[in-house]
Amino acid sequence: MNFHIIKRTIGWLLLFEAMFFLVPIITAIVYSEREIVSFLVTMSICIALGLVCLLGKPKSEYMYAKEGLVIVSLSWIVISIFGALPFWLSGAIPSFVDALFETVSGFTTTGATIIATGAQVAALPKCMLMWRSFTHWVGGMGVLVLIMAFLPLSGARNMHIMRAESPGPTVDKLVPRVKTTAKVLYSIYLVMTLLEFIMLLCGGMSCFEALSCAFSTAGTGGFSWNAEGMGVYSSYLQVVVTVFMILFSINFNSYYLVLRGKIKDAFSTEVRAFLIITILAISAIAINIYLTSGDLYNYSIGEAIKHSAFSVGSIISTTGFTTENFDLWPAFSKAILVILMFIGACAGSTGGGIKVSRWLILGKGVIYELKMMLHPKQVRKISIDKRPVESETVRAVSSYLVAYILIYIASMLIVSLDCPDLETNFTAVAATINNVGPGLSAVGPAGSYAFFSDVSKLVFVFDMLVGRLEVFPMLLLFTPATWKKQ
Repeated sequence: MNFHIIKRTIGWLLLFEAMFFLVPIITAIVYSEREIVSFLVTMSICIALGLVCLLGKPKSEYMYAKEGLVIVSLSWIVISIFGALPFWLSGAIPSFVDALFETVSGFTTTGATIIATGAQVAALPKCMLMWRSFTHWVGGMGVLVLIMAFLPLSGARNMHIMRAESPGPTVDKLVPRVKTTAKVLYSIYLVMTLLEFIMLLCGGMSCFEALSCAFSTAGTGGFSWNAEGMGVYSSYLQVVVTVFMILFSINFNSYYLVLRGKIKDAFSTEVRAFLIITILAISAIAINIYLTSGDLYNYSIGEAIKHSAFSVGSIISTTGFTTENFDLWPAFSKAILVILMFIGACAGSTGGGIKVSRWLILGKGVIYELKMMLHPKQVRKISIDKRPVESETVRAVSSYLVAYILIYIASMLIVSLDCPDLETNFTAVAATINNVGPGLSAVGPAGSYAFFSDVSKLVFVFDMLVGRLEVFPMLLLFTPATWKKQ
């Protein structure tokens, strides 16, 4: 294990995190908020520790896959711990476990919160609200991908970092150099964020609201900056957010292909499947809630389509914004939303969940096995977009699903000691491990995670990190072989 390169990378990470604090610091200056002190103190700590970690030059810049995976896992833990300090030091969130939960939820773009009521959200200082939303934007594309866009962390071997941090079963370089690939991805990410920000301003949002909303949507996070959520805004603004939640759920490679004029290649099997699932879910829920309108909700056909589209876009993208309390909807609609939590967005997007590409591989694997049972001597291969899927990829997807299920079961058992409500427990774990945010019942759109014990909250913290880092990077930290010398 090359501990020197790990230490140096953590050092650069802390310096970048110190720079990230400039966003809430500027917000605190604009609104004359005394909580600026907590950000300045945390920034100073990050700079000091970062410079210490950068002392000395490593004997070797070479990085194996093992170092890349460990760097990614430790980086997300470190950035979350220091990102929680302003909440805790300022007293905005008195419990450090709660502050850590909120920060991990932010960086992993989950959007689950321990802030119990909308009034408590509105009471938070503007700089704290901006920091919550900005953590979504930083975590959306991956903080180390951002760092790689500016620094050659470890020469040609930093592809290990990008593969570990980018969501989905496979990650390819868009251009020959990994550093240039990181720049391309973040350029697309930044342009799309700015475009949404401008459209939100045109719809009447204030600069603070538009910036917070754009950060949260781009990272598919979902933290609210007001007491009522997205339900208080105009239909135009809700439609804009709906469209961008879906756009940020699509593989960013597709946008690069569009820019290069390869429109046909951009609409891959995964993208087409994602869009079909989204349209079918919107249609089914819209019809269901329109036909069952009653005392709890009463929608016209237009309102049913609008709220259905927003909720489906929010859940399948794992953003977590809400315009309506979908916990009041019929069981059929709620069942569809829970299923969408597990499906998730496309690989290579800012969305969470198991990912559409994995479900495609698993589905094709089932068909492959059925055909092999009928014709055992035929030579067949699983393919997507007319390209064969390597057996290593199929094996990795199957292993991922097994590990995912085992972690899910273990988390459910631990959390069940806290809360006897099965619907709450099931959807709370589903919402955190899939980086969705709101679940059903006590953790629905009108609820929060505040009532859980510290043990359960730490389980959710682990689940959020596992979901964001695709399981294995986090599990490797607990594997003794990881820490042995090369």
